[in-house]
Amino acid sequence: MKKSSKILIGVGAGALALAAAAAIAGPMIYRDLIAAPAADAPSLTSEETGEEDESTSDAAAGAEIDPGSLVGTWSVAEDSEAGYRVDEVLNGTDVTVTGRTDDVTGTFTIGESGLTLESAELVVDVASIETDSSNRDEYFRSEALRTDEFPKATFALSEPVTLESAPASGDVVQTEATGELTIAGTTQTVTAEIELRSDGETAEIAGSIPITFSDFGVEAPSLGFVSVEDSGAVEFQLTAGRP
Repeated sequence: MKKSSKILIGVGAGALALAAAAAIAGPMIYRDLIAAPAADAPSLTSEETGEEDESTSDAAAGAEIDPGSLVGTWSVAEDSEAGYRVDEVLNGTDVTVTGRTDDVTGTFTIGESGLTLESAELVVDVASIETDSSNRDEYFRSEALRTDEFPKATFALSEPVTLESAPASGDVVQTEATGELTIAGTTQTVTAEIELRSDGETAEIAGSIPITFSDFGVEAPSLGFVSVEDSGAVEFQLTAGRP
């Protein structure tokens, strides 16, 4: 075989090897080096230690909150956010995607005992949710969530949530809340896992709601090389205060 032919065969084999490597490694490179890292899951405690955030360590040693001081209506403050978490599968590689918006409004009503959340209503402007990809965002707005017709998602508490006792100022309390979640015009009963913390003047609420998109008539896209899992989570990290 002529030397030039051997060179061409070698170059061709090398190109095929590089192409194969790119097909395998490309999604991992995208996940690890190119795609924006997924936002942290909403939490009021440290994932590494399971302890409360350092920012509230002093408050956690405070006195028990007077339940009477909590009675009434609380409103979601401006520094709150909500969104979603979902896994994409890119050529066999999982990539976790999070979308967020700070356009969140709502109210919480605490009953006369100061220990029972009697009602809660949250409204999220899903049309303003953003990820690291404008193309993905456009698809979710126009095709999946149909935000031109259903620009808002809502959550309304359907069962009161009662604490056994008033927590100490700054303590993180874990509980569950059952309510009606409406996405893209479809309503389903869901249960949210919640962490909450208060000093009697402000309150912080972090939580997530596992969902199946098809339950809400939302079709997870599949484009051959990339597909989106049908299950994910609605997430929120809220601050509330007196109106």
